[in-house]
Amino acid sequence: MDQNKRNIPKNPMPKNNYQVWMLVALILVVVGLAYFSKSSTTKTTTLHDFKDMVEKGQVKQVIIVNDNLVEVILKNEALKDDKHSKLQEDRSYFAVVSIEPNYKFKVVSGEHFLSKLDEMEKGKPDDQKIPYEIQQRESFGSWFFSSGFLLVLLFGFWFLMRRMATGGAGGQIFNIGKSKAQMFEPNHMKVTFKDVAGLDEAKEEVEEIVDFLKNSKKYTDLGGKIPKGVLLVGPPGTGKTLLAKAVAGEAGVPFFSMSGSDFVEMFVGVGAARVRDLFKQAKEKAPCIIFIDEIDAIGRSRGKGSMPGSNDERENTLNSLLVEMDGFGTDSGVIILAATNRPDVLDSALMRAGRFDRQISVDKPDINGREQIFKVHLNPIKVADNVNPKELATQTPGFAGAELANVCNEAALIAARNNKPAVDMDDFMAAIDRVIGGLEKKNKIISPEEKKIVAYHEAGHAVTGWFLEHANPLVKVSIVPRGVAALGYAQYLPKEQYLNTTEEMMDEICMTLGGRAAEEIIFGRISTGALSDLERTTKMAYSMVSIYGMNEKIGNVSFYDPNRSEFSSRPYSEALAEKIDDEVKKLIDNAYQRTLALLREHGEALEALAQQLLEKEVLYQSDLVKLIGERPFDKKTIYQEFTDVKDVEPIEEPKAEATESTEKSASEEEVKKDDA
Repeated sequence: MDQNKRNIPKNPMPKNNYQVWMLVALILVVVGLAYFSKSSTTKTTTLHDFKDMVEKGQVKQVIIVNDNLVEVILKNEALKDDKHSKLQEDRSYFAVVSIEPNYKFKVVSGEHFLSKLDEMEKGKPDDQKIPYEIQQRESFGSWFFSSGFLLVLLFGFWFLMRRMATGGAGGQIFNIGKSKAQMFEPNHMKVTFKDVAGLDEAKEEVEEIVDFLKNSKKYTDLGGKIPKGVLLVGPPGTGKTLLAKAVAGEAGVPFFSMSGSDFVEMFVGVGAARVRDLFKQAKEKAPCIIFIDEIDAIGRSRGKGSMPGSNDERENTLNSLLVEMDGFGTDSGVIILAATNRPDVLDSALMRAGRFDRQISVDKPDINGREQIFKVHLNPIKVADNVNPKELATQTPGFAGAELANVCNEAALIAARNNKPAVDMDDFMAAIDRVIGGLEKKNKIISPEEKKIVAYHEAGHAVTGWFLEHANPLVKVSIVPRGVAALGYAQYLPKEQYLNTTEEMMDEICMTLGGRAAEEIIFGRISTGALSDLERTTKMAYSMVSIYGMNEKIGNVSFYDPNRSEFSSRPYSEALAEKIDDEVKKLIDNAYQRTLALLREHGEALEALAQQLLEKEVLYQSDLVKLIGERPFDKKTIYQEFTDVKDVEPIEEPKAEATESTEKSASEEEVKKDDA
């Protein structure tokens, strides 16, 4: 039997349920026919017509029902009469089973009818009088709301219990402690390590686990033991789940997959029961792999946020998981693979060696990794000859794998809307623009004065970054209104580095203040367009003074604490806080004065760039070279270093540091907090 066919989801309604529903439908049909058949065979008449039947001697029997209804049964010879011959044709199948009345009519009361009947039969001997019978009957409606409703409740309860016992969709009370993990048979998953690009280090780590499962004797002969747990840590969209799928496709062993939220339930003890059931199934299939996505849903640190004496269901689930991973009853052959983007909230007992032995960092790809990822995502797309993955990788710093896939998809959609035979480089540029800045607002009305302010603001950023050695040179600047970048934005290609010097951070602050400085120089007044610039500048300045120890007066101290909340007290005195505030203000003021001086020195370049921007609305790095010349530094830009191209063609760029012109920034770079 083909392995791929084993895990095809079956019809959610079992065969037995169809039989139950067929039985219910049959009962309803029989009851309905039995109830409605009487009303279809009995004719309605009046007391006057009944008197005529009595006088002709056609009545065989009279039945008084519930003291208000009279049913008349005629003699057989009366049915042969032409007037009543229609009754024989109207008899239903149920008339064979029991004798049904031929006529019925309403009366005021049974006593009143009997008195009328005596008057009609006055003078007849007693043996020739019409026999009558008095009955008390219960209608279908009253029967249903008394006895029938109880029977329906009993049947519904029986049906519900049957569904729950068999694990149907209607309820899972008896199976609520069962694991919801989806099991994949060996070689069922089609994703392999060839489909994972840009994660070379992480892939190398998990490849060793796959190799251990396939060739365990090579390791056990030397006394090695298989790792019990592997934790994939990284920002969203970097490929943690994709890496787990590749492990499932390569391992050749059963693979259990579920999310951390699948353990969470409103009932007490359900999460722990599901953990035990999951490991029970896994041990039966050992060697195998269990993958828990978003493990922080159950792996958060215990004791935080819970009321004293309360029963925390999440903690019980975590305790059960800890015991199963490293308890007395732990069996070998089961590897736990988990993923999270919040490693800081995980419990320390879960992270210790012996449980999650390895913690693999899955970071955002570097420039070479992005090139590899683009090559993977460009395979299914019909691209033009001018599409270069290396150029695309250079223009997308800070992009995760999911965002790169989104760029490729957006480019294909844009090309399709324009009825192009293939996706070319312009489509990818438009896609990057849309991902970074949002959809272009073509109908947004901007006054000429506002447009001029935006142009000089962005030109100030560009000129400042162009003539500062350690600043990131501009790649593209636009004053076209977009969704995220309100009235315009500038894109820069930052260096992909982990350490920053004081000079580099000061140049970055000056470049960020370039827009505000240009407004003051040209217009003699400032606007609200520098909001995001000031936010970023303030954050960088406080980081330099109070975190990185880059201030002489404050000294080599750092007050950075990732676990400290904004409501907790500061770890320094009020006097030191005032001194920090003074030094931050002094640092920003000095940087602003330096920026003003730089822009006044290069006023011609500022004016030329702003006028060109007002005319074209979009400028690239090559336009800057033509307008204001080459950068006065020997080293090449990041783009030139990677692509070995001196002049950058009109190609758009990054997602990383977009300096924002008016209300929001296209993409803000967080200050790096790496310790050397």
